[in-house]
Amino acid sequence: MGYKHLFVDSDILLDLLLNRDPFHPQLLLLEATNREIRLSTSALVIANINYILAKQVGAANSRTKIKELIKTVKVLSFEAEVIDVALDSAFSDFEDSIQNIIAVRNNCDAIITRNIKDYKQATIPVLTAEQFLRTLS
Repeated sequence: MGYKHLFVDSDILLDLLLNRDPFHPQLLLLEATNREIRLSTSALVIANINYILAKQVGAANSRTKIKELIKTVKVLSFEAEVIDVALDSAFSDFEDSIQNIIAVRNNCDAIITRNIKDYKQATIPVLTAEQFLRTLS
C-alpha cells in the first residue's frame, strides 16, 4: 500500500522530541519528508505530550520543541461528537479510540504508534515506526 497520510501517536512524537532510540522516529520523519507523506496528529496528542515534556525538559523547552514539531506535523482538531463516538466504541483505551476516529475522519492511511495492542479495534492499519519503514523498501 502506498501511504500518503499518516497519523502519528504520542509515543512516537515523544520518541522524536526526546531523542529516544531505538524506535526510529528521526528516520520516520526523514522518510516521510523525502517521500512527501503527510504526518498528522491530534490536538489531544499535542496537549498530552506538552504535559509529559514539560515535566522532563521544563515548560519553556517543551513549548519550543512543540513549536518546531508542528512545522512538520499537522495538528488535527476534533469536535465533541468524537468523544461520544469514542465512548461507545469497542476500544479498551478511550484515548486511542479518539485517535483512531480522528485519523479515519481525516483520511489517514495508517496510525503509527508503539502501542499497537490498544488499537486492536482500529479500522485502518496500525504500525510501529519500524514496521512502517519496512514497507518502504
